[in-house]
Amino acid sequence: MLHDVVVLMAYIDESGNTGAVEQGGTLTYTLGCVLIEDHNWATSFDEAVAFRRRIRDKFGVLMRSELKANFLLRNSGSIRQLGIAPRGRQVIYRAHMRVLADLKAKAFAIIIDKRAVGLSDGACFELAWTTLMQRLERASHAAKAPIMIFHDEGEDDHVRRLVRKSRRHMTAGSAYGTGSINVPARMLLDDPVPRRSDHSYFIQFADLVAYAAFRAYVPPSLSVSAVCPADMWLELGDAMRRETNRMSGGPAPGIVVRKS
Repeated sequence: MLHDVVVLMAYIDESGNTGAVEQGGTLTYTLGCVLIEDHNWATSFDEAVAFRRRIRDKFGVLMRSELKANFLLRNSGSIRQLGIAPRGRQVIYRAHMRVLADLKAKAFAIIIDKRAVGLSDGACFELAWTTLMQRLERASHAAKAPIMIFHDEGEDDHVRRLVRKSRRHMTAGSAYGTGSINVPARMLLDDPVPRRSDHSYFIQFADLVAYAAFRAYVPPSLSVSAVCPADMWLELGDAMRRETNRMSGGPAPGIVVRKS
């Protein structure tokens, strides 16, 4: 029956870039993903709005202001005029991570260590998204639920091509023994939906998740740790999707690292 159908809504954003490290690119390229079941969406959205009101009332951040990791780290973008001290920006960051459990969301991240893989820009992007699609396919299979993908706009055509490809053919390492198996992501609903991050609280959450995962893997400098310390990822608590890397391991539950 219709009311028994569950759809997983996956919100995705990136941290870092795909450029070569030796040419000034970031050390890693990371995708953060926030999963919400459709029947929880309305309540989760209302809770996210209430959460942002609390941030507004305490720090003066407008409801329409975009909150992303880079803005919090550099006191830039939508919050620059507020002059919030590093300690306050860390409180805002931690609050975002902690509230995801209250929103009944689950979060995970995919990290491509560019120091190890030596891939071109396009290949790095494809490895990250293919790995993400593999994990989403497993989540879909475990929940017996189709998936809708929402992502920060900017690489719309590239993302659409990769998602369409994964619906037809996608390999994944066998959980038992060697070799790989074909596991097409047939539970995907339609094409991925690009969203402006400043129009979506959940995309902004995904951005913060991605950067916190990166810092769980690559420890921050002293100045960065004043806003996002290495243990920020652990603030997710019950929102960490531990199943994502239960077999592959990683720097923390819910973080998958690819070096090849």
